[in-house]
Order: sequence, then C-alpha cells, then structure tokens
Amino acid sequence: MQRLRAAFAVAAALLVLGCALREPVLAQRVATGAMPPQIELAGVPFFPQDDYQCGPAALATVLAYSGQSATPASLAPRMYLPERRGSLQVEVVATARQQQRIPYVLPPTLDALLDELRAGRPVVVLQNLGLESVPIWHFAVVVGYSAPDETFVLRSGTERRKLERATDFGRRWVLGKQWAMVVLKPGELPSGDDASRYLKSVADVEAVNGAAGLTPAYRAALTKWPDNRVARFGLASALDAEGQLAAARNEYRALLALNPNDLAPLNNLADVLRRTGCPTQALATIDRALAVAAASHPLRPTLERTRNEIVAMPVGDAPSCAS
Repeated sequence: MQRLRAAFAVAAALLVLGCALREPVLAQRVATGAMPPQIELAGVPFFPQDDYQCGPAALATVLAYSGQSATPASLAPRMYLPERRGSLQVEVVATARQQQRIPYVLPPTLDALLDELRAGRPVVVLQNLGLESVPIWHFAVVVGYSAPDETFVLRSGTERRKLERATDFGRRWVLGKQWAMVVLKPGELPSGDDASRYLKSVADVEAVNGAAGLTPAYRAALTKWPDNRVARFGLASALDAEGQLAAARNEYRALLALNPNDLAPLNNLADVLRRTGCPTQALATIDRALAVAAASHPLRPTLERTRNEIVAMPVGDAPSCAS
C-alpha cells in the first residue's frame, strides 16, 4: 500500500507539471514579463562524459564556468561510486565544497531553476531517464531555454547542445525529485530570498574547509539581509580565521549590542581579546558569559576552557586594547 501511495504521488506530480508545461509555461512567463523569450549561456564549457561519469562531467562543467579549474578526470576519484556505476547528489555537493565553491541546492521549483539561468548561472539537474520503478539516473547541466520552441538546452552525456522538449524535461526532472544545484563563488548570492537555505550552504562549506575565505560570502549575505545574526556571526568567525582580529572583534561586539548575553559571541570575543593582548578585558568578557551560562549548558565546557587560557596569560592589557 505504501508503494502504491508513493507511485500515485509521483504520477500526480508528473501530471501537474506535464499539464503545466504543455500550456506552455515558458511562453506564459515571457508574456508576463517575468523573463526574456530565450536564454542560452553559450560560454558554458562542455565535457563529454565517459561511461557512468555524468556526475563528474556535470560538476566540472559548472565549476569551470565559475572560474575553478576542474575536469571530470580530476573530480571522478572523489565522487564516482564504482559499485553504483555513478554518483549520488551527496557526492556532487561534497566535491563542490572541496573545490572552494558553495554548492546551493535550489528549491524544487521550475521558477527557481529559471531564475538562476536568468542570473547567468548554469544549473546541475538530476534526471531519471527511465521509470519511477526502474530508474536510470543522469546528471545534466541546463544552460538555457527557448520559450517560442518550449525547449530546454542542456549539456548532457556526449551532446554539447542537447535540446529537450519542456514536457520531456519536466517529466524526467520530476522523476529525479526536481533536484537542482548551482555553484557559487564566495560573494555570489543565489537568486532566491531564502537566507536560511543560503547560510546553511555556506556553513556546510565552512565545516569542511574552515571559515577562512568565506568573508565575501557572509558580507554578501549581510548586504541582502542586514539584520541576520547568523550572517554576522559567520562574518566575525571568517574575519577571525583570516587573522583580521580587530574587524572580528567589532563584529562580535555588534552582535552583543543586540543580545548582551549571547554566549557564542561572548566566548569568541573573549578569545580574540586574549589573542590581541587584552587579558583583563578578555577575563571580564568570559566571566560575563559564565555568569549567565547554566552548569548544564552545552557551551559551559568551552567557556571554562577559554577562561583557563586567559588566566594563564600575564596580567595587564596592551595600550591598543583601549580601542
């Protein structure tokens, strides 16, 4: 019964998107002024895939277009799964992170995909070229569309410029769960307005590579979402990791001006003050944090370690600590 419900849901989604694409949706969007009649990112490179290597080929395509040196051969050892004769989305995303790019998985909507094309970014998509019950998974790169023809333009397999009817593309993409991804250079923002989705993507890169190099990503986020505290904390951490301690200190203080008892910025500010030769200020800051942190708080051990490191320093702030 559960299998029947899943199959019915896929069939219903195919029917909805299939009917919508036959209406036709590309021409409708042009008619409303939402997008130009056609887009084709002709400068997107092409890497014809070897057998079962569509994942490395698709990722190399978007990485190279973003200015990162990459080839399918250089990426395949990191993401190709011989036992599956292919790659999974998790490998595509993880490998993009290792290439100093921010992989951003789009909301599963056609509008999100089209918005990225309009912004000049090719989109990696997962297609199912078979059936829901007998899938044939395939990664391709959407580089454009033509509303008058109701077609999409893809870099796919061994075809540099594959034209797919919108109905065919929609069916295959729905069977692929409408998974799509772009790669962003730090400092680039996706077309959508989902701050949480974007900042989660940046944080995942930080977890792999560290915060250094992500200052432009967090600055861009603050430009678009100036009141976002996660973005400001990320910026402070990135500045700290890059050795810009005075700037990091200012960002931590800006966060504390909004919430004086925020434990993470208090801890990090105390640590920056310690490393800039300001143990008296550092100790006052960490004691502020310890005063409000419950004994069971998960950050309590970190706060105590920071205090121990501060206490181990010679007493007396440097003259520069007055700033």
